[in-house]
This record gives sequence, structure tokens and C-alpha cells, in this order.
Amino acid sequence: MPEADSHRRYTANLQGEIDSAALYETLSKAEKNPELAQVYSRLAAVEAAHAEFWRRQLGAIGQRVPQLRPGFRTRALAWLARRFGPAFVLPTVNTLEQMDSGAYSAQPEAVAGGLPAAERSHARIIEALAAPSPTAFSGAALARLEGRHRGLGGNALRAAVLGANDGLVSNLSLVMGVAGAAMAPRAILVTGLAGLLAGACSMALGEWLSVNTARESAQRQIDTEASELELLPEEEQEELALIYQAKGLPEDLAKTLAERLIANKKTALDTLVREELGIDPDELGGSAWAAGSTSFMLFAIGAIFPVAAYFWLAGTAALIASLAASGAALFLIGAGTSLFTGRSVWFSGVRQLVVGLGAAGVTFGIGRLIGVAVTG
Repeated sequence: MPEADSHRRYTANLQGEIDSAALYETLSKAEKNPELAQVYSRLAAVEAAHAEFWRRQLGAIGQRVPQLRPGFRTRALAWLARRFGPAFVLPTVNTLEQMDSGAYSAQPEAVAGGLPAAERSHARIIEALAAPSPTAFSGAALARLEGRHRGLGGNALRAAVLGANDGLVSNLSLVMGVAGAAMAPRAILVTGLAGLLAGACSMALGEWLSVNTARESAQRQIDTEASELELLPEEEQEELALIYQAKGLPEDLAKTLAERLIANKKTALDTLVREELGIDPDELGGSAWAAGSTSFMLFAIGAIFPVAAYFWLAGTAALIASLAASGAALFLIGAGTSLFTGRSVWFSGVRQLVVGLGAAGVTFGIGRLIGVAVTG
């Protein structure tokens, strides 16, 4: 029994290292900055060495080494990295690294091989790369990283999955509610489309207001900083020098760099805004219109699944088709959440399916009670 436990544990560890090596290799190839690409390539090489370590452990207990390939989560993240760039998936990779950084600490074989320290080091590196305002680097490394991931704010992948989920669950509940009330198929269709448009517009307006407010707030801070730079240049120079000292530069070098930057008001303002306020003046949180339209689209994509069947079907056939399409979409969305939760695809998919259909069942039952009460 202990050998069987070791076999399962070694195989799971091997799969994890194969996944990590493949993902970092993809990030290395997709990264346009050569220095960062080299960082990812080195991480991939270390993870490949760890995979070889677990292959030797399997051989040591007389077990056949399985031919494993990267799992669903890794393949999905790799595809997204190739399509949208490493910065798009980096927050998700960071979350997974932080979750796994202590996984080897209680495994004596891994401790003897020095794997826990290496994994913790990887987690720190990815955390620094994913940070909105990297502070763990100095000199050339700081210059390479400055501004690369500042605009991420949150996790774009997470936002996309959850935006579609909002549309799907809310409109499925609405459609099932009116279906439970035994309304005519055309009325269900109109209600579902109205729910789609109303929800999508609400989400779009909320996102537009949120981003626009953030942009206005950032611009106000920039204007304040510009006024302070004009009135109190010496204090701003000292502030800038302290910022660079906090980043690890020697005091004399920090003061020299601050003095050179402050001599050019435009460059000084740009640097102060980025370093002190953590704001990218070229972005200011992104476009409010782009954010609003994206929210509209994501909500609408999710919300169309429950109502689509009613374009062509009616009665029980439409109800079953709506539930089938929505159920498939719920499972896929749940599988999508596994990219940033670290849970298995099947667990996440089935959990989302059960919760979504459960909500639909509740609203269907309530709709049936209301329909009976109204019609007598």
C-alpha cells in the first residue's frame, strides 16, 4: 500500500512538472522581450529537471514511467498566451504558482532533492512579474519590467469567464421562471431576449461608469502631481530619490538619477506618475467604451444559450433544448474557472452545472407556483 501511494504521488508530481515546463516554454516563445523570454526559458528548464527527478523516483520503486502530456489547463493557458501574449495569462499563472509553492514541503523525497526551495523561488519570480508595480528588481531588471504588466489590474481571463457566467445564469433563471409559469413560447422568447438586452446594457453601463470614474480620478491625481512638480520641484526630486532607494538603488545613484529626471519636467512628471502613483499616463485604466462593449458582449454570449432554442422550438422540446445548451455552457464555464482556481476540470465543471441548474430549478418552481396562482 505505501508503494501504491508513492506511485500515485510521484505520478501526480510528474504531471505537474510536465505541465509547468510546457507552459513556461510556451511563455518563453510567446514573449517578445528577449530578457523576459530568457527568464521563462530558465524556469522551463528547471521544471523539466524536476520532471526528470520524479521519473527517477518512479524507476527507483520499480514502476513504469508513464508517457504524460500537458493537461487541459496547461494547453488552454498556452493557447491563450500564444493568442493574446504572456501578460494575459500571467495573473492566472501567478495564482497557480502561489497555490503550489508549498506542495513539496511535506514530501521527504522532494525536500532531499531541494525542490521546495526552487518552487518557492519560482513563485517569487512570477509574483514579481505579475505585480502591478514591480518592486523586487533594480537596475536593468527594473527597467525591463517597468510598465509591462501595470495595466492588468485584475485578471482579464477571470473577468471574461465570470462575465459570460453572469449572463448565462441570470438569463437561464429568467427563462426557466417564465417557462414554469406556462407562458406561450413567443412570450418566453421575448422575455429571454429582453433579459439578455437589459442585463447586457446594465453590465456595459456599469463597466463604462467604473472605468470612466477611474480615468477621471487618475487624471485628477496627475494634475495634482504636475502642480506639485511646478511649485515644489526640490521636494519632488527628493521623493523620487527615495522611491529609487526603496527599489534597491544605492543612495548616491538614486539621487543622481532623480536629479537628471527632474531636469526635464515632462519626463519627471511621467516618472513620478508611474513610480509614485502607480498610474500609466498612456493608459489611465483603458478605454471606458472598450470596457463597456466587452462587458456587453460577454454577458450577451452567456445569455443567448438559454433562449436560443425558443427561436425554433416550442413546449417541452424547447425547454429540454434550452436546458441542454445551458448545461453544456455551464460545464464549459466551470471548466474555464479551473484555469485560475487550480481545481480539476471535472470538479469545476460539474459544480458549476449543479449550481446553475439548481438556480434554474428554483426559479422554474417559483414560476410554476405563480402561474398556478394567477390562472387559478
